[in-house]
Amino acid sequence: MKLSQVAIGISLLLPASLMAQTLKGVVTNTQGKPVAQATVEIERLKRSVSTNEKGEFVFSDLSAGDYDLHIFAPGFAHLHKETEVNATSDSVANFVLANSAIEVIDVHATPMHLSVMESATPVSVLSGENLRRQQAATLGDTLEKLPGVQTNFHGNVASTPVIRGLSGPRVLITQNGLDVSDVSRVGPDHAVAGEASTAQQIEVLRGPATLFFGSGAIGGVVNVVDKRVPTSSETRGEFLVESQSVNDQKLATFNMTTGTDNIGVYVDGFYRDANDYETPVAPDIDDPDGERKVENSGEESNGFTLGTSYLFDKGYVGVAVEQFNREYGIPGHSHGGVDSVFADLEQTRVQLLGEYDVRGEYIQSVHVRAGVTDYDHVEIEGNFAGTEFSNETEELRLEVLHQPFMGWQGGLSIHYKGSDVFAQGEEAFTPPSEMEMFALALMEERHFGDLLIQLGARVERVTLDAASVLLPELDAHEHHDDHDHDEEGHDDEHDHGDDHDHDHGESELIRQFTTDQEFTPVSLSAGAVYTINENYNVGISLSRSQRAPSAQELLSFGPHIGTRTYEIGALFDLSEEGEFVLSEQPIDLETANNIDLTFRKTQGDVGFVFNAFYNQVDNYYYQDGTGLFAESGHDHSHGEEHSHGDEHDHGDELGDEGHDEHSDELPVYLFRSADAILHGFEFQIGWQATEALKVDAFADYVKARLKDGGALPRTSPMRVGTHIQYTLDNIRADLEVTHFAKQDDISSFETETDGYTLVDATVTYDVPLGDVDLSVYLSGKNLTDQEARVHTSFLKDIAPRPGRNLAFGVRGYF
Repeated sequence: MKLSQVAIGISLLLPASLMAQTLKGVVTNTQGKPVAQATVEIERLKRSVSTNEKGEFVFSDLSAGDYDLHIFAPGFAHLHKETEVNATSDSVANFVLANSAIEVIDVHATPMHLSVMESATPVSVLSGENLRRQQAATLGDTLEKLPGVQTNFHGNVASTPVIRGLSGPRVLITQNGLDVSDVSRVGPDHAVAGEASTAQQIEVLRGPATLFFGSGAIGGVVNVVDKRVPTSSETRGEFLVESQSVNDQKLATFNMTTGTDNIGVYVDGFYRDANDYETPVAPDIDDPDGERKVENSGEESNGFTLGTSYLFDKGYVGVAVEQFNREYGIPGHSHGGVDSVFADLEQTRVQLLGEYDVRGEYIQSVHVRAGVTDYDHVEIEGNFAGTEFSNETEELRLEVLHQPFMGWQGGLSIHYKGSDVFAQGEEAFTPPSEMEMFALALMEERHFGDLLIQLGARVERVTLDAASVLLPELDAHEHHDDHDHDEEGHDDEHDHGDDHDHDHGESELIRQFTTDQEFTPVSLSAGAVYTINENYNVGISLSRSQRAPSAQELLSFGPHIGTRTYEIGALFDLSEEGEFVLSEQPIDLETANNIDLTFRKTQGDVGFVFNAFYNQVDNYYYQDGTGLFAESGHDHSHGEEHSHGDEHDHGDELGDEGHDEHSDELPVYLFRSADAILHGFEFQIGWQATEALKVDAFADYVKARLKDGGALPRTSPMRVGTHIQYTLDNIRADLEVTHFAKQDDISSFETETDGYTLVDATVTYDVPLGDVDLSVYLSGKNLTDQEARVHTSFLKDIAPRPGRNLAFGVRGYF
């Protein structure tokens, strides 16, 4: 603090309110023109104001001292400046923002300040018009045009994100920093219980983010940010109505924040209805003359949220309640083409969020996030309830940030999460289990001139308890034929299964027992960002992250129809006699040693971000083919024979009646651990060619393999893409072209996937209507009607991407 001795003496005698001072100034661009609606933020106080039409801003009620200010606005690079507030008079500080060709957005997922262009950790944010243009019915399909992120495209109904070749239990999906607490990480046919159409922005932290979120984030984090717990009482909102042609989808959504001086109120809601979607070719690769429509790919979804907050000078505290409902078909899950299997999903989520600026001698601020989630989803076959999944979760995160100490800023995070996961029915292939996690994390950062250092450490205690683990007698056998078995449907990334009661048909039970597993993952991270000059910076991030294996990876023992495999967990092993027994191998933590290198151009008409990464994962849990087959144990009592028509080719020769001797058998896959290596890059460049014309391009690539040889299955192919935007008065046109390369770097039991190019376009007309900014748009996706089979999908051979799709919509902001 730079206070005079007189000011210090006065401050000891007078209350802080009498010492309050004002900081004011103007924000302009490099041409000297004022920047309206720029945000000026005092970082350590979490206080911010917006500039007026003249670029002016004012802070009042400030104590004398030095403050780090963060200034940002759309289309400009972020600016950080240290500013002094005088003890005896008002202070003035003016700032100049430089143009940036790449959109720079702050990240809300972490207590420390992060943005696309300033962090040692690679991060991407989808927000604003880009989010609305890319939003889809599923989270994976919404995010797939971000560098380093692809989708596992599960028939348009349950797609989840794949980050740098990793998914399932290694990618955590959160909402406002709290786990969504569904069962989407159990299997690819389980949808994420979240909605993009009501989100403010979606953040993707690529690479390990375990310091902030825990061991479930060893591969990355997707955080959906909304305003369900409002931090303002200003009245504003958004609405959207849209219709699509490829599946007759109808979508209506809105969100609004309002309130009084000290009370903020939030409400949102959405409704979506869609039929089966059309394809450029017959979906089933083995039936080229079939109908060009993916059966059982429709959905009906709705949800609403109510939230309220109490706002005060030093922060806020609020609560929100969400009801989310989704009924969707599961392509490839019907049996014999008779029964349509669909999932009926319901989730109630309560979140409490709050921040308090303590401004004490030692503590700067306290942030709290808490959530309780009750999730239930039933898979219904015909008129019969099949498997029911439930997940009850409680979570609490408390972050205490300290005052700057010797130049260091940061704080302590205390994190608790408990989940009770249960499943019962024909496809319940993992016993009920309870998981508890308690963690402490320390995060610090400091500027040394042009060098920013970021350090962190986290230690967890994870317990996994299961009271009734089953080891059944399994009649597993080989198939003695000359056919090529294509078992592409197994999932090496997902921990399949939930906590379930088992139905093994006629199998006899060898053993039922209790298991209590305890793990202590430790994660460390160090990062640095060096600002070379006003235009360039370079970053490096080193991390060692550990993950406790999930219940599905350890305890599975049963058929998983969604992936067309018979799954057996790492707690078991295959004996030399060909029988499955309890494993004598230790259950080890999965450990990722990751390095990220980043080079950025942050200002000017051309900007770019280049990331290169290398990730060595020790004790990587994956599913290994045993070459054995087992009865699916599926109940055929519904009056028909079930033959699972999906992407797998087990080498079966269909008889005259479409049924064969192996139609009820599944390949047996056993979870094992081995060392794996994933490396690759992401590149993004933006060029503001003229005031009206902007061009963006990106490319990404990942190679994923076992250290001892052999590719990991369903690895994302290389991509290159471009986005051209042209704005003329009230009309905006967007053209996007993305090429997916052929994927021939495959594992055993996989098939190659041809490359393809997707062409999308949107034309938007803005209609000023009083206090409402109204936009009418027409968009087209896959305009060339290209056959596109997604290599990361379990259903690539029976559910390609949709064909040409035209959408018309009206969007408004107020």
